[in-house]
Amino acid sequence: MMHSDPHKNLHSDQGALRGEHPGRAGDPVIKVVDLAWLEFVKPDLERAERFARDFGFTVTVRTPTELRLRGALAGTDCLVIRKGSASRFVGPVFQAAADGDLDRLAAAADGRVAALEGGGRCVTTATPSGLKVRVVYGAPEHGGLEPQRPLAFNSGGLITRINDTQRPPREPAKVERLGHVVLSTTVFLRDLDWFLHHLGLIVSDFLYLDGQRDRGPTMAFIRCDRGPEPADHHTLAMHLGPSTGYVHSAYQVADLDALAAGGEHLKDRGYRRSWGIGRHIQGSQIFDYWRDPDRLLLEHFTDGDLFDSSMEPGWAPMNTSGLAQWGPPATADFLGSRPSPALLREAVSALRADNEIDLPRLLALAKAMSS
Repeated sequence: MMHSDPHKNLHSDQGALRGEHPGRAGDPVIKVVDLAWLEFVKPDLERAERFARDFGFTVTVRTPTELRLRGALAGTDCLVIRKGSASRFVGPVFQAAADGDLDRLAAAADGRVAALEGGGRCVTTATPSGLKVRVVYGAPEHGGLEPQRPLAFNSGGLITRINDTQRPPREPAKVERLGHVVLSTTVFLRDLDWFLHHLGLIVSDFLYLDGQRDRGPTMAFIRCDRGPEPADHHTLAMHLGPSTGYVHSAYQVADLDALAAGGEHLKDRGYRRSWGIGRHIQGSQIFDYWRDPDRLLLEHFTDGDLFDSSMEPGWAPMNTSGLAQWGPPATADFLGSRPSPALLREAVSALRADNEIDLPRLLALAKAMSS
């Protein structure tokens, strides 16, 4: 199961070693089918809207107190931003497979069921770390928009383009859909087991700290269990850290040219690239990470892996060299490892609290993020 070469297929002939985390619950309460949307609060909706349009979202609702954004594919809004005093992440919203799932989840997770504006219902609950989680069914959905067409490639002996040129315009990469959200938590295993048991999510890949594999994983890439229907390699990713909350969210675009030309547009507009362009190992996505005006991290991605429920978890060491097959080195900005008074305060606070952080783990996390 252990591989020194992170480029190898981590899922070939693998199963969990005896005593290791199985990566799924035996009898989950429900099985969600996807992310619906993410909820944020921001102080300046005008500035948030400008960035959203430059990033490639389509605006569906804009009032003095609310901004709703969608992708080009049919479905629900993928971001809901409400006006507030400071920029913050509220929580993820998942899609249930059936209306009755909401009542079962509410009973099992001490949640409350409420009607959604415009139709449908939702359950609001929280993980052991206090992360707010909502699950919806019957939420209003949009029809599809005109897509951004992938380019035709001449590759190897396959010729698809003759007497034609490639001139992708320097414009926003059209967001197609919300792909995944990444969260940090000080109680990783407690939160992981909560998501697997209550929402029926399953693990695609585990990462563990160097020399501490016997203490279990410290990061998981987690997908929806749709049985034989393929699902994204990860809809949720989560890792152990000195604080609990949002790390980044990712949005699918048509192809590499859309991603790259969209990045040039963002650069022209004065936004800051955090890390990219490259290709991940876990999930295989081609990625490009950007900071919005409030320094929240968002990702354009294309060409991700899809797994059905038969795939068992992969296991690999947690380090920066394992983040990408190719591309520039991961930046301190992306890793959140740049020394600062706030980071020091988080570390000291985590060491004093009742969680899964202790000094050996904190030192190992620091080493992993610089190795």
